[in-house]
Amino acid sequence: MSDDKTKDLKDAAPDVAKHVLRDGHEIPQLGFGTYPMDDAEAEALIPEAVWRGYRLIDTAANYGNERGVGLGVRYCDIPRSDLFLTSKLPGRDHGTDSVRRSLEGTLERLGTDYLDLYLIHWPNPSVDRYVDTWRAMMAARDEGLIRSIGVSNFLPEHLLRLERETGEMPVVNQVELHPQYQQETLRAFHEEHKILTEAWSPLGRKTDLLQDPWLVEIARKVGRTPAQVALRWHVQSSIVAIPKSSNTERMAENIDVFEWELTDEQMERVRMLHTGISGSGFDPSVHEEM
Repeated sequence: MSDDKTKDLKDAAPDVAKHVLRDGHEIPQLGFGTYPMDDAEAEALIPEAVWRGYRLIDTAANYGNERGVGLGVRYCDIPRSDLFLTSKLPGRDHGTDSVRRSLEGTLERLGTDYLDLYLIHWPNPSVDRYVDTWRAMMAARDEGLIRSIGVSNFLPEHLLRLERETGEMPVVNQVELHPQYQQETLRAFHEEHKILTEAWSPLGRKTDLLQDPWLVEIARKVGRTPAQVALRWHVQSSIVAIPKSSNTERMAENIDVFEWELTDEQMERVRMLHTGISGSGFDPSVHEEM
């Protein structure tokens, strides 16, 4: 990419608003997902995303692309402090000493000395080590290796147990969430306990969400794409969305959701798209991640 094109993209990139987490740190309201990219794709696409305004980059040890994400970040030529890097601890590393080893591997692959957010990827309830894992993450945060700690795919009973046994709840719970699977009960629990909801698969991967006639009609009325309408619904619902796209035009479209709004009627129409059916089919009460 030429220097002139890079400058033009930076000048045109939108300013992404931020949420303030319960611990006082700020997180962008929209991020860039990297699943299922490999290292080579991540290395090439992360600079494209950052040049288009993305500052929250989401990866995980089990995505197998942390090294590529780290290389892509270094090519962006912006200060590390301007980025918000998230990664996730895999199920095989639940425990105590294994958490530190896993985190150090993630930091080495990403080429950074701290993470802005580190998540337990899945609770793995039958293994029953997520409380010990949480304590180890709290210790790593206190050492300065992590700014904020959270979880992914946790249910209220898992979250309540963390608070009961450690005295602290996560600042973020990242879960499958999109207009056809709105997780209203879980979101209400999050709001009560000041946990920020973050959505993976916000565009309904493995669903027909973007072909839904109501969503298409709203998109036509506001002069946007169905994906933009879905992402704007997340923003107006105070949900952090992390869409993934390998197409640079769609990258730009996905982040262009901050200078316009859906009406109350349109928000209600999107709310009525809820079916309660997961696109992934994963159940956190029984799913076990390696």
